[in-house]
Amino acid sequence: MTADSLSPEKLLTPVLSSFWDEPEPWTLATYRQNDGYAGLRKALAMDPDDVIAYVKEAGLRGRGGAGFPTGMKWQFIPQGDGKPHYLVVNADESEPGTCKDIPLLFANPHSLIEGIVIACHAIRSSHAFIYLRGEVVPVLRRLHEAVREAYGAGLLGKDALGPGKDLELTVHAGAGAYICGEETALLDSLEGRRGQPRLRPPFPAVAGLYACPTVVNNVESIASVPALMNKGKEWFRSMGSEKSPGFTLYSLSGHVARPGQYEAPLGITLRQLLDMSGGMRPGHQLKFWTPGGSSTPMLTGDHLDVPLDYEGVGEAGSMLGTKALQCFDETTCVVRAVTRWTEFYAHESCGKCTPCREGTYWLVQLLRDIEAGKATASDLEKIEDIADNINGKSFCALGDGAAAPIFSSMKYFREEYEQHLEGRGCPFDPRKSTAWADKPDSAHLEVNA
Repeated sequence: MTADSLSPEKLLTPVLSSFWDEPEPWTLATYRQNDGYAGLRKALAMDPDDVIAYVKEAGLRGRGGAGFPTGMKWQFIPQGDGKPHYLVVNADESEPGTCKDIPLLFANPHSLIEGIVIACHAIRSSHAFIYLRGEVVPVLRRLHEAVREAYGAGLLGKDALGPGKDLELTVHAGAGAYICGEETALLDSLEGRRGQPRLRPPFPAVAGLYACPTVVNNVESIASVPALMNKGKEWFRSMGSEKSPGFTLYSLSGHVARPGQYEAPLGITLRQLLDMSGGMRPGHQLKFWTPGGSSTPMLTGDHLDVPLDYEGVGEAGSMLGTKALQCFDETTCVVRAVTRWTEFYAHESCGKCTPCREGTYWLVQLLRDIEAGKATASDLEKIEDIADNINGKSFCALGDGAAAPIFSSMKYFREEYEQHLEGRGCPFDPRKSTAWADKPDSAHLEVNA
């Protein structure tokens, strides 16, 4: 039976989200009722190197954006070096449109804790850290309580990894900087310094936290390990595609009828997800969307059937990223949306490197002029030139993320930029245009992207 012949709901694969709707799903008791810590028992009975090999063979890829193979990242940790090894979980979720890790931690924190214990056994670590975005205080409190439960049950602390093998877990709340989602900036912040990207090499696997070998993984990556270990690599590979196997959480937001989290196999399409979510809001059509948050090149309605896995989205000219599917309908001004995103990146730039610090500032000035009808045709070329000077030339991926919406919006909607120049302002402004007067909700055309 092919995926196309299945009803939309049967395409979903609830694993991490399978019992979010149960009473108190965040407790240890509820987690254990749903096969909690069964994967840990299997992992602790295996040699650490065998656990790494098992995760590699399963094909689990990092769910934080880049899609790097998780088992391979664990394998990079040098053994027998006499240094402490650390596991750091990146829970600093702040990419615009991304909302998967925070709901996961709020509803099912023990899946992460179990994954941490398995990963620490694999890389021979005795101390792990969770770097959580500091603004989400309810999640912080719930995570602290879950860690307390795990210590009380002997899953953390003394002999957690076997006789004489202790494991400590520290939950650290960041101070709210987008740049700290970059792994080396996160490590600097965790050490008490200003969060700024480090020059690489050395890479974290060699000299990470406190100059010791360190693995930095996303929340969803680690939380996916327990089910993989419990149900087996063949089960995991039965979902998704050959090069992108498994299940994942898709964050569907924007002008859709039912936004939310949809856990499905990698390779599902936006068309199928929209079928499940009731489509776009009534009376409107999809205009453009992002497959992995605002830092990934936007796509259009022509890409509804692109497989949402790493290879499929890459072939379409974008990146799967964090699987933050932001959908915008025809009432949205592309220039306005790109301007708001660029303002965000300019504000969150750490200022360490010149291309990003200066480039994002000037992109904002030019985009604001275009939106206000003050720009000229030469300014469009200037914007592309500045974006090109940022892309691939910044210290970290923030610069690339700022340039991506510029390039992709120019590619698909250049005429809309030109309309702003010719009409001396935004054609979507209801005070200037009557083009949308016959729309059912024309009084609400100004969409804050």
